[in-house]
Amino acid sequence: MQHAREILRLSREKGMTGRAIAQSLSLSPTTVTKYLKQLEPVPWPLPEPGGEALLSQVLEKKKSSAPSARVEPDWDQVHRELQSHKGVTLLLLWEEYRETTKERGYSYSRFCLHYAAYAKRLKPSYRNTYTPGDRLFIDYAGSTVPIRDPKTGEWALEAQIFVAVLGFSNYVFAEATSSQDLSCWIGSHVRCFAFLGGVPALLVPDNLKSGITTPDLYEPLANETYREMAEHYSVAIFPARVRRPKDKAPGEQAVQLVTRWILAKLRKRTFFDLAELNRAIRLLLAELNTRPFKNGRPGSRQDLFLSQEKTALGPLPTSRYELARWKKAKVHIDYHVEVDRHFYSVPHALIHQEVRIRITESVVEVFHSGARVASHRKDPAPGRHSTLSAHMPESHLAVSGWSPERFLEWAGRVGKATQQVVEVLLSSRRHPQQAYRSCLGLLSLARKDSPSTLEQACQRALSLGVCSYREVRVLMESASSRKTSSEAPNSPPVPTHDNIRGARYYAALDNTKGDPPC
Repeated sequence: MQHAREILRLSREKGMTGRAIAQSLSLSPTTVTKYLKQLEPVPWPLPEPGGEALLSQVLEKKKSSAPSARVEPDWDQVHRELQSHKGVTLLLLWEEYRETTKERGYSYSRFCLHYAAYAKRLKPSYRNTYTPGDRLFIDYAGSTVPIRDPKTGEWALEAQIFVAVLGFSNYVFAEATSSQDLSCWIGSHVRCFAFLGGVPALLVPDNLKSGITTPDLYEPLANETYREMAEHYSVAIFPARVRRPKDKAPGEQAVQLVTRWILAKLRKRTFFDLAELNRAIRLLLAELNTRPFKNGRPGSRQDLFLSQEKTALGPLPTSRYELARWKKAKVHIDYHVEVDRHFYSVPHALIHQEVRIRITESVVEVFHSGARVASHRKDPAPGRHSTLSAHMPESHLAVSGWSPERFLEWAGRVGKATQQVVEVLLSSRRHPQQAYRSCLGLLSLARKDSPSTLEQACQRALSLGVCSYREVRVLMESASSRKTSSEAPNSPPVPTHDNIRGARYYAALDNTKGDPPC
């Protein structure tokens, strides 16, 4: 249009020849000649208004070709057939089309070409625009980086590449992690926010299982830990739709940039740990963010981020988010729940109730109906119990102080022998708790009689080697247990009588042979 107007002006006003016009506008003489012939019916100067429209109408009329002799297919019907019937192909539809049109129809290649042009017009692309600090797009790169064992040089793991990019400035963050599990996913977010120096309004992740537990077009469900992290940083989660890459086009582009400008440059290097790999990534990431924009756009991603987007980010909280795991559990009959093979108490009223447990590196918290009902310092010792007295029923509080040391202390108040018997009882069982009832029964004997009697019975039991509650009780009940061996009285003398045979009589029998007299 611009050339046509200038050619018409130079020809009508200046009276220049076609060759002179071609030399002035750096066009070929043939092109100028075609324009002059096409513009013969157009008056000069162009009428106002409507001159530009007249000029455009003349040029378009010349461009339009003669009506085609080919029979045009019903492209709407072709598209509906492809979408609604499984197994229908363009080749089948073309063959059916040629059966009715014969030689007047398109060839198969032209048929496919025209349908592709028609299909493109059905879904026009919408160009998203983003405001500063609005969205952060998150994804993992498809490419990985091998990490080798420093001792053997063999493959150890495939490092996953986490990629995040701001929608407005296209400022990119990337790092390598050992996997795509929940701890790595959350940790990468925390380090990304620290790298940016602020938080965006929205997070737009892909539907990774670590972040989105239930993908859905209308109400996707985010992982509970992921939601908790978002609340800590005061951001919202807005997952992209499943199989809709245009929803996260900046993220897809950032993955492509990281793959081309970072991972491709590192392809010939060998890494032995993640720290070494992340140092290399951070250097190339700085180069990528400072690389000038193309297509004449001034500045770079870093310039645009620092000048317009960084100040629009939300502030970071005073403390970093501490990774927490969540699990569901049912309270056991002993009002404890199990976490990593350790048992933590909850209020006894919640026995057989389902609770939710939040687990961090230092704290275990138990929630019921949205309210926190218990909090414990995390104990890594397996098989042990962490019990708060406030969680115990009243009937259990009376025995909560029982311990081997406590029983030995109680027995020591009675006497050394009693303490030794209690010590034997505790050590005779596989678990000391199994001897608690025997120890209680033994010590209760002091109240039934007296501590001194119990002590004497324990002395006798030790001498006989029968250290049990039952034996000690029998000894106390017997008359001999009430006296020590040193206090026993002398036997009375044997009385003299004609019918009593003395020792001399039986000694004489040893020297005689035969049966004793009747």
